[in-house]
Amino acid sequence: MNWDRPFEELTVLITGASRGIGAAVAIRLSELKVRLILHYHQAHEQVNEVARKCKEKGAKVITVQADLRDVESIQRIFERCKANGFEPDVLVNNAGIAKYGMVQEITQNDFDEIISLNLRAPFLLAKAVVPHMIRQKFGRIINISSVWGEAGASCEAVYAASKGGLNSLTKSLAKELAPSGITVNAVAPGVVETDMMRHFNSSEREALASDIPMGRFASPQEIASTVYFLALPESGYITGQIISPNGGWVT
Repeated sequence: MNWDRPFEELTVLITGASRGIGAAVAIRLSELKVRLILHYHQAHEQVNEVARKCKEKGAKVITVQADLRDVESIQRIFERCKANGFEPDVLVNNAGIAKYGMVQEITQNDFDEIISLNLRAPFLLAKAVVPHMIRQKFGRIINISSVWGEAGASCEAVYAASKGGLNSLTKSLAKELAPSGITVNAVAPGVVETDMMRHFNSSEREALASDIPMGRFASPQEIASTVYFLALPESGYITGQIISPNGGWVT
C-alpha cells in the first residue's frame, strides 16, 4: 500500500468542494480526520460551511480560491498549500461545468470554457501533484467524470467529449504512474441530485427517473462513498478504471 502513516497525515485536495459531490466527498473523507484542501471558485460562504462540518468531524481544513480555467490561478493553489505545509497525497478532480444546447448553439467560448475546466485543469492539477506522490511512492488521483463520457449525450456534445477525454486521461495516467505506487481512477456517475439538475422541470425529472432501473437519481453522498473507497490506501490494486454508479441506467 506504501502508506504506513496515520490517516491524520493524509492530505486530500478536492476541487469544486463548495457543494454537490465535492462537498459530499469532503465531509465523507473528514471521517478519517485527514487534512483537507477545499477548492472553490466563487462560493465563499458555502465552502466555509463545508469546512465547518469537516472540522467538526476532526479534519484539518484549509480553503483555496481559484479559477481553474486560468493556469496561473491553478499555480496559486499550490503556493497556498505549500505555505500551510500541505502537499496533496490524494487529488479529487471534481470541479466541472456543463453547457446544454444543440451543437450549432455552442460558441467557441463555450467550447474553450468547458474543455479548460473539465479536461485541461485536471491534467494540470495531476501534473502538479505527481512529483510529491512519486517521491513517497503513494498517491491517489480520482477524476469525477460522467456516464456521458462513455455513452455520449445529445445536446451535451462538448461536455460529453470533455468527460470522454478525462476517461482517456485517467487510463493513460494509470499506466504511466502505476510503477510509482500511484493509482488513477474515474468515477462516472449517472444522474445525481445536484445543481446541474436545476434546469430540468418536474415532468422532465420524472421522465428521466423512469428510465433508470432504480427509479431515482443518485445522492451526492452515494457518489462520495465510491470516491472514499478509491482514496483508501487498501485500494491500491485498483487503477485505470472508470467506475459508473448509475443505478443500472447504462451498463
